[in-house]
Amino acid sequence: MHILLTNDDGYNAPGIQTLYRTLRSQNKHEISIFAPEGQRSATGHSITLFQPLFLTEHNVDGKLEGYAVSGTPSDCVKIAIQGGFIAKPDLLISGINQGSNLGTDVYYSGTVSAAMEGVLLGIPSLAISLTSFDFRDFEPAATYLADQLDFIVQHHHEGLVNINIPGKPACEWRGLKVTKLGKAIYENVFERRVDPHGRTYYWQAGNLTQTLEEDTDLRAIQEDFISLTPMHSDLTDFKALEAWQTLFDR
Repeated sequence: MHILLTNDDGYNAPGIQTLYRTLRSQNKHEISIFAPEGQRSATGHSITLFQPLFLTEHNVDGKLEGYAVSGTPSDCVKIAIQGGFIAKPDLLISGINQGSNLGTDVYYSGTVSAAMEGVLLGIPSLAISLTSFDFRDFEPAATYLADQLDFIVQHHHEGLVNINIPGKPACEWRGLKVTKLGKAIYENVFERRVDPHGRTYYWQAGNLTQTLEEDTDLRAIQEDFISLTPMHSDLTDFKALEAWQTLFDR
C-alpha cells in the first residue's frame, strides 16, 4: 500500500517522523512525506495562490523520503498528487498532530483540512491527533495506528476518519469509541498592545467551553477513550434543503 503522510506541525515535527519510522519498520508500505517546512497549525483549508511554492528534498539512507513544502497542509497534498510527484496513493494520513482536533476545532485545523483535501481528490484519509501539548511521547499512538491500520483500511473506503488519541501512556487508555463531533466554543478576547515602535497590535486569546454530550469525541477523550469520528466533505444541510425546495419547487 502506498501511503502519503502530511501534517500541519511541520516536516521535522516529532509526530510525523515517529509515525514514518514506525510504519517504515513494518516493511509493508511505500511511504511518501509531503509536509509544510514549518509550523502551519490553524491554517484550515487555505491554499497558496499568489506566492510560489518551494520544495526541499529530504533523504534518508540515500533514498528520497519526501519534501518539505513552503505552503499550507492542503498545498502539500495538492502538489504531491496533482503536481505529478507521486502517483495517487492508496491512503493519506495527516499527523500525528501535537494537540487535539475535536469538535468544531476541525474547521480550523490544518491537520484535518489536509486529510479532507485527500478526500476531495478521491483518497481515503485519516487525521490523527495526540490530545495533549504536555505529553510528547508519540510512540504509543504511532504503534497503535500501525497495528490497527490494516483493519481500518479494510473498512474505510472513502471519506475521512478523524482519530484523537488520549495524551497519556497507552496503559491508561480505556478503549475506543466511535463518536460524532462535539461542540467547542471559544470565547475570544483580543488584547490590545503597543509594540516598541508605537504601533498598536492585538493578541488573540480566550477560554474554551466544551459541551460534553454523550457519543461525542470531546466526551470520549475526557473519559480517556480513543475517539474515531467518520466525516465527509458534503456540508449540505439536507433538512433545510427540503424546506427550501418546498418553498420554491412549486
